[in-house]
Amino acid sequence: MAKVVIQTDKAPKSFTSYSQAIKSNGFVFVSGQGPFLPETGVVVGESIQEQTAQCLRNIEAILQAAGSSLDKAVSATIIFAEDTDFAGINEEWDKWFPKDPPTRQGAKLPVRPKEMKISIALVAEA
Repeated sequence: MAKVVIQTDKAPKSFTSYSQAIKSNGFVFVSGQGPFLPETGVVVGESIQEQTAQCLRNIEAILQAAGSSLDKAVSATIIFAEDTDFAGINEEWDKWFPKDPPTRQGAKLPVRPKEMKISIALVAEA
């Protein structure tokens, strides 16, 4: 299967030269998505739950553009700013993945542009 670049206006545009997602070999690889409104690029929410939800809304829009969905998620990487936010991330995560959640790993966010508290990258079946 050839590499296909996925782009949608329903998710924030890239800040630099990278694709929102790549569809290849039966998978969709979604670049890290911050909690930004697609229309304005403004951070959504002050709480980690609100920001986590916006990241997932952006990922969901990209997956839909690729012909996939969050139900097909197999792996996620969560990068967050504060260790104390982990419980809030899990609280929101469980709403989006109540059954058969993807594998997950996390790391500390090295930079925080525009008061961003979290970024999520995800891999899903195509």
